Amino acid sequence: LFLSLTLFSLHRKKMSLKSERRGIHVDQSELLCKKGCGYYGNPAWQGFCSKCWREEYHKARQKQIQEDWELAERLQREEEEAYASSQSTQGAQSLTFSKFEEKKTNEKTRKVTTVKKFFTASSRTGAKKAEIQEAKAPSPSINRQASIETDRVSKEFIEFLKTYHKPGQDIYKQCKLFLDTMNHKRDLSIEEQSECAQDFYQNVAEKLQTRWKVPPEKVEKAMDQIEKYIMTRQYKYVFCPETTDDEKKDLAVQKRIRALHWVTPQMLCVPVNEEIPEVSDLVVKAITDIIEMDSKRVPRDKLACITKCSKHIFNAIKITKNEPASADDFLPTLIYIVLKGNPPRLQSNIQYITRFCNPSRLMTGEDGYYFTNLCCAVAFIEKLDAQSLNLSQEDFDRFMTGQTSPKKQESDSFSPDVCLGVKQMYKNLDLLSQLNERQERIVNEAKKLEKDLIDWTDGITKEVQDIVEKYPLEIKPKGQALAAIDSENVENDKLPPPLQPQVYAG
Repeated sequence: LFLSLTLFSLHRKKMSLKSERRGIHVDQSELLCKKGCGYYGNPAWQGFCSKCWREEYHKARQKQIQEDWELAERLQREEEEAYASSQSTQGAQSLTFSKFEEKKTNEKTRKVTTVKKFFTASSRTGAKKAEIQEAKAPSPSINRQASIETDRVSKEFIEFLKTYHKPGQDIYKQCKLFLDTMNHKRDLSIEEQSECAQDFYQNVAEKLQTRWKVPPEKVEKAMDQIEKYIMTRQYKYVFCPETTDDEKKDLAVQKRIRALHWVTPQMLCVPVNEEIPEVSDLVVKAITDIIEMDSKRVPRDKLACITKCSKHIFNAIKITKNEPASADDFLPTLIYIVLKGNPPRLQSNIQYITRFCNPSRLMTGEDGYYFTNLCCAVAFIEKLDAQSLNLSQEDFDRFMTGQTSPKKQESDSFSPDVCLGVKQMYKNLDLLSQLNERQERIVNEAKKLEKDLIDWTDGITKEVQDIVEKYPLEIKPKGQALAAIDSENVENDKLPPPLQPQVYAG
């Protein structure tokens, strides 16, 4: 299956995020090392494979060390010249040649120590790290469990090496020496500890092949047992250490996945029908495997969980489509599984595998292929936007903020064997979604009307104030009241008497 998938992917041109709707396609060339060596690359190695990344890292590191040494030597010469000049100016001829040489030696030693400190962690940092580890010490039950597991792995490792006779004794000595060296390098950065582990893997593998003439198939088994032995002992020191930002990245990814809980398989063009019971069981198994990865302590065991998860995905696609799954169907489904499962400490596990796994497993084979796809899936989730899901920016923002959720599946698109209750449930959910949208529109219109009324009231009030200010109202003093015509006029006798009715004959 893996070989057919590889041959299928090699015929594609390059990565594309477009299909009939908005599929997610990854070309095989995008998964390979960008230096063209033919091995799988990794985003953590900037697209290089483990071998090429180490070569590039060593070149950059040696260049930086050389530049720093040149700078230190130049500063030392300048300081010595300035010191000699100041001494001659101040008349310090009494300083003997032996004292001057002692001063020069002390200055040089100080500068060398300063340069060395530039490349190593300070003792203060190591003390602080020890204090943090003591403060976060696990419970006695966890320590006992870890100790029991370590003893079990050690016994299995010794029994395994007995089959190698003389080479087995040398391998055990090499492993003990490596563990002792790592115990004395706790203050180094995690990248430098990773370099030590990768160098150890490479040296032991070369000795197995050249010095001890071990067959290739037995070399792979030996390297797996060696990795299991040393990483079981080193796990608590090198997995998600406090000196890195792995925990911060874990929280960011978990928060991002929780915010994307509304993403549906249709948006990702996932060719998986969970209404089929067998497919649904495979989806559950895939989610269980990707979550179980965090419980393993050995990088190879974590990779095995990723591989089992991926195989369940391929089987689910095959059952749904009634045909072999393609690589272009795999990545969208893997993204959907990660979104649905939200694995704990996802970035820490990826970084741990990248740093301390046997590099041959990440560069070739099924494990390397599936692990590279997982890294691509996480990178896609971190950068997922409206265009990736074929949505408008407005709808994407509303879904991300939780204001609304996507419409559920229409009842007409269900398979015939789905029960009526499920269809009615989705129909009711769709109706509730429509009512919710109508309510939101009514509330928005009501708020708009309220704002218009407030603006109209403020406008009328302002106009009245402007008119009053322009034409102020002048109130004159109250004058003498006029007498009513029908009232009795006692003060004015000159008024004629009221008319009397008269009768005329005629």
